[in-house]
Amino acid sequence: MDSFGNSATKVFSVSQLNSNVKSLLEQNFFAVQVSGEISNLSRPSSGHIYFTLKDERAQVRCAMFRSQVQRLKFQPENGLQIQASANVSLYEARGDYQLIINQLQEAGDGALRRAFEQLKEKLADKGLFASEHKKALPLIPIKIGIITSPSGAAIRDILSVLKRRFPTIPLIIYPVLVQGNEAKYAINQAIINANQRKECDVLILARGGGSLEDLWAFNEEMVANAIFKSRIPIISGIGHETDTTIADYVSDLRAATPTAAAEHCTPDAQQWLSQFQAYEYQLAQLVQNKLQQHTRHLDWVTKNLNQQHPGKQLEIQAQRLDELELRLKFTLQNQLNQAKSDLKTHNAQLWQFNPTHKVQQLKNRYTILNSRLNSSIKNKLHEHQQKFTLLSQTLNVVSPLATLHRGYTLTSSEQNILLSSNVQLKVGQTIKTRFSSGEVISQIQEVNHE
Repeated sequence: MDSFGNSATKVFSVSQLNSNVKSLLEQNFFAVQVSGEISNLSRPSSGHIYFTLKDERAQVRCAMFRSQVQRLKFQPENGLQIQASANVSLYEARGDYQLIINQLQEAGDGALRRAFEQLKEKLADKGLFASEHKKALPLIPIKIGIITSPSGAAIRDILSVLKRRFPTIPLIIYPVLVQGNEAKYAINQAIINANQRKECDVLILARGGGSLEDLWAFNEEMVANAIFKSRIPIISGIGHETDTTIADYVSDLRAATPTAAAEHCTPDAQQWLSQFQAYEYQLAQLVQNKLQQHTRHLDWVTKNLNQQHPGKQLEIQAQRLDELELRLKFTLQNQLNQAKSDLKTHNAQLWQFNPTHKVQQLKNRYTILNSRLNSSIKNKLHEHQQKFTLLSQTLNVVSPLATLHRGYTLTSSEQNILLSSNVQLKVGQTIKTRFSSGEVISQIQEVNHE
């Protein structure tokens, strides 16, 4: 027995004890998962890193060798929450219990946030966020495609907005998973299918709010590439207003919510109706002004036409002919009166002198004068008759009736407005066509402007 009264036991050296404890720890605590906060981080020139992993009540020393450090996708820092895969061991030289780290990753949202930033930087460098690649949205979509969960709140909000703003636009829903490991494949395939089918001219990519992990399917590089390659413009409406995903950066338009995406996708039907009513009023005013302008022009043309109408000219010439006839009669009457006066004078002279031969001379002269007078009267009448006939023939040449006799027609509207060009015609209009004898009423079936 020893001095303490115990049975004889093996006595270990410190080295032996530490070696045995190390073996015991490494055999029983292999590949454990430990989470905690990094502190006392050091980076010697060897490339290894050493730090303390702690929580609110305890701490443990950790070592990570250079070959493992080189595979890290982030830079460890003091205060960073991490999750480690490690072997439990003992540093024999000091007898310190420690963890030998094999793998290291950020814990919670920190890892996701860092992966988000790294992918964002990568895609930005590749130009996926550049404004020159953004496609213009259609003013009024012919058909809208919606890529979202068919059972989520987002689809109900989108359908409600689209029904209120522009209910006549057809919709196509591409149902997908929006959360979980399979969601990125479903979203990617839905975008590809929509482009292959060419059923719609704008897509809404949407889901409701959630944590960064819930929204992670929209932060996948596969989804970002599908959005960028889409020939159909895509509006993203993912999460709440404060949520931002990689899909938002790549999409052609980022909306704060699914509801806002639906509003961006469609015009306001009531606003368009008001605009159309304003255009209708302006068009009516323009038409009214044009009609008034053409009516004034038509009145002016009609007035000028009436002044130059062959019938009007005929009336003027007839009046002129009457005037010439009256002047002729007046002249002849004067000449006749003068001849009678001369005859009386000669008779008086004859009776005064009463020479027989003088009487005979005067009779002969009277006969001659009377013959000349009658001849002059006949010549004058014949001359004026020829002139009258010539004027009548000239008037007949320019008369519209003569034109109609030559095979031409006159066409007018139902309001008796003379039509001179097919620009004045429209399909369905009723017109009247006058011939030299009678008229016909017809309806326009086709207008050829060539």
